[in-house]
Amino acid sequence: MSPFAGSARPTSNWEHLRVTTEDGVVTVTLARPDKLNALTFEAYADLRDLVSELSRERSVRALVLGGEGRGFCSGGDVEEIIGATLSMDTGQLLDFNRMTGQVVRALREAPFPVIAAVHGVAAGAGAVLALAADFRVADPSARFAFLFTRVGLSGGDMGAAYLLPRVIGLGHATRLLMLGDTVRAPEAERLGLISELAEEGRADETAAALARRLAQGPALAHAQTKALLTAELDMPLAAAVEMDAATQALLMNSADYAEFHAAFTEKRTPKWQGK
Repeated sequence: MSPFAGSARPTSNWEHLRVTTEDGVVTVTLARPDKLNALTFEAYADLRDLVSELSRERSVRALVLGGEGRGFCSGGDVEEIIGATLSMDTGQLLDFNRMTGQVVRALREAPFPVIAAVHGVAAGAGAVLALAADFRVADPSARFAFLFTRVGLSGGDMGAAYLLPRVIGLGHATRLLMLGDTVRAPEAERLGLISELAEEGRADETAAALARRLAQGPALAHAQTKALLTAELDMPLAAAVEMDAATQALLMNSADYAEFHAAFTEKRTPKWQGK
């Protein structure tokens, strides 16, 4: 996403999320623990707008998304969203569903790594938010459930039918999206849905450590790697290797590439600048 912004100033207060920043790492916490962090219309909109704003700030090196209390996110709030959508017309429903998809696109297109710190339930939209992250660090208590068919909707919600087969394969994705079965941490790790299984009670800590590691690394290289991973999902090999070649040629002109050579020659740790 382009770093150029218009007249609007960055939002100073996010009412429906808790946001903290330290040393280039932004931590975003879903903070409705009494509702298992169920999402509202406003929470979706805040996530969409927050990630879009952060994507224009070159100071952001990594983002951690977590949930307060007993679980990561139980999905859309049954009353505040499902109940409300029953009285919406087709245009309003399309606007809502497009907004939820925009959250996923923002996470996938952000020029920095996104890490989901998952404990307890990650269900429905919560499971897709975790899926949209680049890394999923999970507590042994984590359980994922793509529940959309359980409420009479398509399992292909918020890009799930695009992303999940690419993470765990078509066969497993078909089972999870069709049946809405709960997948607990051991099976999720076996399927490849979990990037790293943390020790009990330490998902947030482990995710934060990974974020710090990423934040201290070559940000431009990370951004381009993420961009290529997303773009090349639907490319033939010839187009993919050509894009790789063009990207590497650009990065070989970067300060970080020169810094690696200098650090190697001087036998020291590189001082990455992200440019």
